[in-house]
Amino acid sequence: MINKCLFPAAGYGTRFLPATKAMPKEMMPVVNKPLIQYGVEEALAAGISSMCIVTGRGKHALMDHFDKSFELEHQIAGTKKEALLDDLRHTIGAASYTFTRQSDMLGLGHAVLTGREMIGDEPFALILADDLCVGKDQGVLSQLIAAYEEFHCSVIAVEEVPAEDTHKYGIIEGREIRKGLIKIDNLIEKPQPNEAPSRLAVVGRYILTPDIFEILASTPAGKNGEIQLTDALLSQTQTTSVLACKFEGLRFDCGTVEGFISATNYCYKNNFAIDKDI
Repeated sequence: MINKCLFPAAGYGTRFLPATKAMPKEMMPVVNKPLIQYGVEEALAAGISSMCIVTGRGKHALMDHFDKSFELEHQIAGTKKEALLDDLRHTIGAASYTFTRQSDMLGLGHAVLTGREMIGDEPFALILADDLCVGKDQGVLSQLIAAYEEFHCSVIAVEEVPAEDTHKYGIIEGREIRKGLIKIDNLIEKPQPNEAPSRLAVVGRYILTPDIFEILASTPAGKNGEIQLTDALLSQTQTTSVLACKFEGLRFDCGTVEGFISATNYCYKNNFAIDKDI
């Protein structure tokens, strides 16, 4: 069983300045729900009940969001607006929330390593809230967990991207062991199009085995002086299998303005919108 989900949420969100000057980028609303809540709901739908969030300076809104607001609830009690909190009340009550702070911004790998004490010695899910994912028949994280339960190794979500965009992602190389499931032989962090071994890009959903922490602890800084999770996963392929899952569904890169707008439009048109009667 995968019982815990780690959310790295310590970044500055500079691409959305000035909006993110005082508000965490993970709290940016897609219609009427913050990005991180979509991720938590996806984890809950996959059967996970322990949410572990790595925060940074000025991220108190994340903790406040997953806590009760007695003043607000008292103010809207008995009104139509009270129904707007129903989903969040369920999300808060259905899981436990643990927070720790990443003191230095040293890359995604360092953020994952910062969450080690919260996770312990067990396999875990990892969600990057920047990526809003909508599964076709089941959530993307649920699809990864199904692969993990069969093969008991790390599983990462991938999707095909245009050749000109490979420099934005970790790119995998490997062989397909069955439809949609690839055994990874190589991983390259943000290669230029002429250096990319494929167009299959790693996106923000992972199932990781606990040995990843020891690997990260000994992984030297890579591009931009940061500890790259991609480098650690490549090291992991040398000792055990790491699988890539071409998930069924949609993924919106909400770390970009274009992706954020696309996600908002999609959610609005597909009944994620505010109830107009309230």
